[in-house]
Amino acid sequence: MIDVIVAGGGPTGLMLAAELRLHGVEVLVLDKAPEPTKVVRSLGLHVRSIELMDQRGLLDRFLAEGTRYEVGGFFAGIDAPWPDRMDTAHGYVLGIPQTVTERLLAEHATELGAEIRRGCELVGLSQDEDGVSVELTESGDTRLRARYLVGCDGGRSTVRKLLGVGFPGEPSRVETLLAEVELTTPPEELAAVVAEVRKTQKRFGAMPLGDGVYRLVAPADGVAEDRMVPPTLDELRRQVRALAGTDFGAHSARWLSRFGDATRLADRYRTGRVLLAGDAAHVHPPTGGQGLNLGLQDAFNLGWKLAAQISGWAPDGLLDSYQTERRPVAADVLDNTRAQMELMSTEPGPRAVRRLLAELMDFEEVNRYLIEKITAVGVRYDFGAGHELLGRRLRDVALKRGRLYGSMHDGRGLLLDQTGRLSVAGWADRIDHVVDVSEELDVPAALLRPDGHVAWVGDDQRDLRGVLPTWFGPADA
Repeated sequence: MIDVIVAGGGPTGLMLAAELRLHGVEVLVLDKAPEPTKVVRSLGLHVRSIELMDQRGLLDRFLAEGTRYEVGGFFAGIDAPWPDRMDTAHGYVLGIPQTVTERLLAEHATELGAEIRRGCELVGLSQDEDGVSVELTESGDTRLRARYLVGCDGGRSTVRKLLGVGFPGEPSRVETLLAEVELTTPPEELAAVVAEVRKTQKRFGAMPLGDGVYRLVAPADGVAEDRMVPPTLDELRRQVRALAGTDFGAHSARWLSRFGDATRLADRYRTGRVLLAGDAAHVHPPTGGQGLNLGLQDAFNLGWKLAAQISGWAPDGLLDSYQTERRPVAADVLDNTRAQMELMSTEPGPRAVRRLLAELMDFEEVNRYLIEKITAVGVRYDFGAGHELLGRRLRDVALKRGRLYGSMHDGRGLLLDQTGRLSVAGWADRIDHVVDVSEELDVPAALLRPDGHVAWVGDDQRDLRGVLPTWFGPADA
């Protein structure tokens, strides 16, 4: 029996597979597509996702393939500077195509021992007290058995539908066309026309990718009955001409796609031994570039908890805390994307509200608050009353003998002890004890979960021992 089957080989599924493998969990990733997609739906990583890569020792790989941008304008495209004093060591957005992110995560997962099987579609499932059986449409094995199944198979998730999990929300009201095409219009002329159109239509743009190729975005004329059917180049040209008066000589499309603004949230993230993550659990407009990042952060939260359950040391309720913590985060993202879509409307009322919000974003506190919301820096899980750090992720801080995130590559818990008087005896197989000091951290000690969120702050050994079982189970005998 396999420990975990992950349905879906996109960024969420690959990140989850790697997190599970860090703890020795056997993982099989199934993806119905015969090869990775060439469609670039996401263009970058936000701060919290960059931190995840740093926590696992992957950031250098991503920096080598991407470009750092310290730019604002993420909230509804409102032009605002990158905020000062953000609580992070990585105050930038990393521009990197989704295709590259998927490749790097696939390499990481396979290096750790995960198996990725493509061209293999899950079409049926059943579960009992001991595990989950899945039915496949592939040559060879058509039925597999696992202890757990995680559906990371996108907004049209087969796993979610087979479970009968409700997916309430709103259907798409508008649709946007997206493509990578070659353009013949000179860059200066193109930039001027795009800037003029974007004064009123924020869902329009042309981003240079090099060698005359551009990422072209334009509103569609209505909502397609089946968005899985890509638009034609003629359809894209027609929509671009309607807004810009020219189609910029668009030709030689590498790919074309469409996306809507449907907004939905799964009723529950867990049904017995089957869980949902990423777009299988939530869909929303791509405004602010949060979708891929939200899925990665789901996987980062779930991975160590599911591994603990399989390894037998998970305390009661740990696996269920995945939904308790992550579903409210997704609900907040759905709300902010709804707000952003309204602010991008061409109607007079929303445009007036947009102008007012743009004025408010001139206040540093407002600008920082909204960008921290978009980048997930402001996420705080409810761990109860306590220190202001409790429930928040701790940014990478410089230590006397290194960096905090440099000690987190193995995906274990971590006690950063500036007193040198504390101990994790009994939990040393699950928690690393780092005795070091930082001028950037004004607490005697902090206990971090494997996902980097602060579970305890203090200097009392008895108090610490009272908290450890809550997150890391009983001490070894």
